[in-house]
Amino acid sequence: MASEYPVSFYFTLSFPGVDAAFKEVSGISKELSIEEVVCGGENRFKYRLPTIATSQNLVLKRAIVPFGSLLVYWCASCIDLGLSNTIQPHTVILSLLDSNGIVCMLWTFHNAYPVKYAVSDLNSQESGIVIESIELAYTYFDISPITTVANLFM
Repeated sequence: MASEYPVSFYFTLSFPGVDAAFKEVSGISKELSIEEVVCGGENRFKYRLPTIATSQNLVLKRAIVPFGSLLVYWCASCIDLGLSNTIQPHTVILSLLDSNGIVCMLWTFHNAYPVKYAVSDLNSQESGIVIESIELAYTYFDISPITTVANLFM
């Protein structure tokens, strides 16, 4: 039974014009914030009321692509030109695949745009692969289980 659970190392990430492979994706989380309100005249407890949903940035890590990456070009056009250039947000789709390569979970990040680009430290004493890290902000994300994933592509 445990062998039926999906493994986290088999995933794809895509958005318009880009299908990119990444070593690591993190920041998939949602959280409902709360506000504590003291009840007038009742000092034994506080009401904990929901306020707004928040999420972290999506962090993508991969081996650096030396040239010709549309993803890095998108990052540069959003970050380097500041607000003098219109930021072009995209819908980013992260698919978790099973051992047969079939999508078993799908996360759709809406209105995503790059907010950070970083390269791992360069060290002449080590021979590790240079990793680039791209951080995307987004408005919200949807989670689609396997039953609705098939309907997205029809």
